[in-house]
Amino acid sequence: MRRNRKAKIIATLGPSTSSFKSIKKLFDLGADVFRLNFSHDIKENHIKRFKDIRNLEKKVNKPIGILMDLQGPKLRVGKFEEVSVFLKQGKKFMFDLNPSLGNKSRVCLPHEEIFKKIKKGNKILVDDGKLTLIVTKINSFYIETKVKFSGIISNNKGFNIPNLVSTNNSLTKKDKQDLKLALKLGVDWIALSFVQTAKDVKEIKKIVKNKAFILTKLEKPKALKNLNEIIDVSDAIMIARGDLGIEAPLENLPGEQKKIITACRQAGKPVVVATQMLDSMVNFPTPTRAEASDVATAIYDGADALMLSAETAIGNYPNESIQMMDKIIVKVESDPLYLNINEASHVKAESTAEDAITESAKYVARTMSAKAVVTYTTSGSTALRAARERPDVPIMGISPNLNTARRLSLVWGVHCIHTSDAKSFKDMVLKAGRLAKKEKFAKQGDHVVITAGVPFGQSGATNVLRIASVDRY
Repeated sequence: MRRNRKAKIIATLGPSTSSFKSIKKLFDLGADVFRLNFSHDIKENHIKRFKDIRNLEKKVNKPIGILMDLQGPKLRVGKFEEVSVFLKQGKKFMFDLNPSLGNKSRVCLPHEEIFKKIKKGNKILVDDGKLTLIVTKINSFYIETKVKFSGIISNNKGFNIPNLVSTNNSLTKKDKQDLKLALKLGVDWIALSFVQTAKDVKEIKKIVKNKAFILTKLEKPKALKNLNEIIDVSDAIMIARGDLGIEAPLENLPGEQKKIITACRQAGKPVVVATQMLDSMVNFPTPTRAEASDVATAIYDGADALMLSAETAIGNYPNESIQMMDKIIVKVESDPLYLNINEASHVKAESTAEDAITESAKYVARTMSAKAVVTYTTSGSTALRAARERPDVPIMGISPNLNTARRLSLVWGVHCIHTSDAKSFKDMVLKAGRLAKKEKFAKQGDHVVITAGVPFGQSGATNVLRIASVDRY
């Protein structure tokens, strides 16, 4: 199941991809990590998908990452009698506290606090801005609006009010219940929604206690003002462009994306670009030219992973979406311009033994025409350092810790391998050669460059670099 690319693909599971067969198909076509979106669906379905992924992992004998995405304090409308309705420009539409099913004239907005904060003239954006309404009248029980731009509104769609200051904690009561389930199941990554400060991340880390890595989603303008502090306490970052592109001026989004990716690269933290990457493939078998360029741009910028949302969760062409994203990434990564950009954006190593060895491994591999950089890692830190260097060759992330191997499936360039721990330095070298051949990275006569920490099992202590020939293994 070796990939021919280094950037990773995250696939969201949903009604279109709920069976074991469909999940396996997505994996076979290129999905590296699976996302369970707790903003939608019932917990029983998420549990089933989780078990299917773990069964698939055993079947293919390769660590697979599972990302659990918390809803956060996301505003969502209620449900409709007919699932969705079309609202025509100029027509009136009501949001109220009535829990009954919605229709063409009204729907429930189950967020009482909004009725106290919203003002006449405020703009309301539904479903990442696909529907725009203007507030015309307010009282304690309803918000009357006028449709500015026609569009469809459907069950549980997101509801944004730009410039409305949120005082909500990023971890809601629902999130805490979902988080308890996720930790019980044993997910690898937890996505924290609507983070505004580093404090939000620190609070969830106290609960998780290293049982999973935290992927911080940037969706609020305030988070951008606290970017470096948030990156510092996070395990990875997601640029959630749907809400961010609504809350912040849309024309600022491309520049912010580049700024965030650069900051994450400098910090050595994985960064994911998400939302509407191949959105037209929800309904069509091919993307627009602009979408193809968007995917390519994120790779040129240096993203570790790209995420598909509706495309694989509810779309009509989930398999084609994975295939298309895979093709675009492979094409970009073979472009000499991409290689030049990678080299030009090289992160300066810190004055530590760990960074010195990891940086050296990249250039030793290039000089020796080695087929892979092999990292022995318990916590994942050695592999993360190697990924920050963006070597020309794949990174074999070998770990005796299955949880670590699964978490590394999201990281640029890392081919995750779970194996028993090395008993000695000699055993480590032998094992690296055997695995390089088994995983088809090298053949007899090739070289691999190995980095590790000795004594084994000591987290974060990369202090050995070894050039090994695969000849005798």
